[in-house]
Amino acid sequence: MKNILFYPSLYLAALCTFCISQSCLSQTTRTMKTIDPAMIASFAPTGTLRVGINLGNPILANEDPATQQPQGVTIDIAHEIGRRTGLPIELIPFKTAGNTVDAVKNGDVDLVFVAIDPVRGADISYTPPYIQIEGAYMVKSNSPIKMNEEVDVAGNEIVVGKGSAYDLYLTREIKSATILRAASSQAVVDDFMSGKGNVAAGVKQQLESDAKRYQGLRMLPGRFMVINQAIGIPKARPQYQKTTVYLTEVITQLKQSGFIAQAMQRHHIEGAKVAD
Repeated sequence: MKNILFYPSLYLAALCTFCISQSCLSQTTRTMKTIDPAMIASFAPTGTLRVGINLGNPILANEDPATQQPQGVTIDIAHEIGRRTGLPIELIPFKTAGNTVDAVKNGDVDLVFVAIDPVRGADISYTPPYIQIEGAYMVKSNSPIKMNEEVDVAGNEIVVGKGSAYDLYLTREIKSATILRAASSQAVVDDFMSGKGNVAAGVKQQLESDAKRYQGLRMLPGRFMVINQAIGIPKARPQYQKTTVYLTEVITQLKQSGFIAQAMQRHHIEGAKVAD
C-alpha cells in the first residue's frame, strides 16, 4: 500500500486503464453473437447460401446492362447477410415471383425476397417486411374506367403476371371481373397492348416504365393494394424458426440503420418505401 499511497496518480491511471479494458471487453461480449452452427447448417445445408432473386420486380432487382449480373436492393441485402453469417453467396435469378417461390419450396434455394402472402405462407416463413410496394391499375386513355372501384365489374378483364403477389391478391379479392394471366409481370403491358384484357395490373413502377414504350395509356389514381416485401425461407428446414428470428433481427437492424433506405437511393428506386 505504501507505493500506492506514495504514487496516487499511477494508481489512478492503472485503475482507469483496467476499468476501460473491462468495459471494452464487456461491450464486445454483448455485441458479438456466436451464430448457432446447427442453425447455419439448416439455413445453408450445402455450405453456400443460395439466394433466389426475382427479376420480375424491378424494385427488388434487375440485371446490370453492362455485366448482365443481378443488381439492386435485394442483392445488397443478400451480400450483407452473407457477410454477417460468413457464408459464401450464390445468386440464382428467376424471371418471375412464381418461379422464385417454387424454387424455395422445392429446396433449390435457401432464401428468397418475395411478397408476404398467406397462400405462400403455408410453406414459407417470413421476416417482417423491409419494403412496401404499391400495386396499381392501368387502362387505355379512352377507357371509361376512372377509378379503382370500377374495375371489379362483370365484363372487365384484368391482365396480371402469373404467380405474382398481385395475381394471388386479385384471385382472392376480385368477385365479378375476369383475371387473365400473362406469362410474367414484364409481359403484362405487351399482352395488354396486343388486345388482351381492358385493365393491366402490377407494380406501379413497372407499369409506368413499360407504358413509356406505348401511346394512349394512363394509370388509375391511387393503388389497389400495398405489398409488403420480406425475406422468406423454407419451413421444411429443421431450424427454420430460429433462422427466421435471426433474419428478423438482421432486417430490423438494416431498416433502423438506414442501410435499406441508402440502397434504394443508390439504385434509384421510386414507387416504394422502407417498411415501418
